[in-house]
Amino acid sequence: MDRAGGAQVHNRTTLNYPPYRSSLLRYPTKDLHHADPESIELLSPAFGHNDVAEIESDLTLQHTGEPVGERIVVSGRVLDGDGRPVRNQLVEVWQANAAGRYIHKRDQHPAPIDPNFTGTGRTITDDNGDYRFVTIKPGAYPWKNHTNAWRPAHIHFSLFGNAFTQRIITQMYFPGDPLFPLDPIYNSIIDHDARDRLVANYDHDLTSPEWALGYRWDIVLTGPQQTWFEAEGDDE
Repeated sequence: MDRAGGAQVHNRTTLNYPPYRSSLLRYPTKDLHHADPESIELLSPAFGHNDVAEIESDLTLQHTGEPVGERIVVSGRVLDGDGRPVRNQLVEVWQANAAGRYIHKRDQHPAPIDPNFTGTGRTITDDNGDYRFVTIKPGAYPWKNHTNAWRPAHIHFSLFGNAFTQRIITQMYFPGDPLFPLDPIYNSIIDHDARDRLVANYDHDLTSPEWALGYRWDIVLTGPQQTWFEAEGDDE
C-alpha cells in the first residue's frame, strides 16, 4: 500500500477520499494479514457447470412475470494479464432494478420494488473465457453521501479465482452517463485509464433486434491492464 500526499492509495484508488464520505470511516488502517490457506479451502465457491444452472445467467427469467425496464445483454471475456482466457471462472452479478432500487432492507428510498426482478445472477466462463448475462439496465439511485448525491447506473461483478481469498469485486458502468463527473466512487480511481476501462462499450453485433441492447465488457485479472477492483467496503 503506497502513500501519496498523505492519502492511502490501493489498486490505483484513493482509499481515504474525502468526497466519498464513507471511505474515511471504512478504509483499511492496519497491515494486511495472511489467511491460513488450509482452513480457507474448507469452504469454497461453486465451480463447474453442474453447480451453476444456465438459467442463473438470465436475470429476466427468475420469476413468473416480466421485469420492468430496458432489457440488455452484457457479455465479455475474463482474461489474465497476458490476454489468455480464464476458463471455468465463477462470475456473479448484482444490481439495482430499473427504478434504481435494490431488494435489500437497507435500501428504503422511495422507488418501486419490481416483484419480477431480484437483481442477482451468476455464470461460469467457457473455454474462451466468455461470460454472458441477460438483465435489465439498472437505474441511478440516491445514496446520501452529500447533498443530491446519485450513483451512476452500474452492475456489480464478483469473481472468485480458485478460492474465497482470491475474490475481487468491481463495477461495470454504462457509456455516456452524465453522473460520472459527480460520483466520488468513480472519481476516487486516480488512474484515468483504469477508470475508463470500467465503462462498457455498446455492441451493435451483440444487440438483438427488437429484443435487447448489447454491451461488451472484458475483465482483466492481473497486469498493467488489470480491471480496477474495490477496496473492502466500497459496495454502494
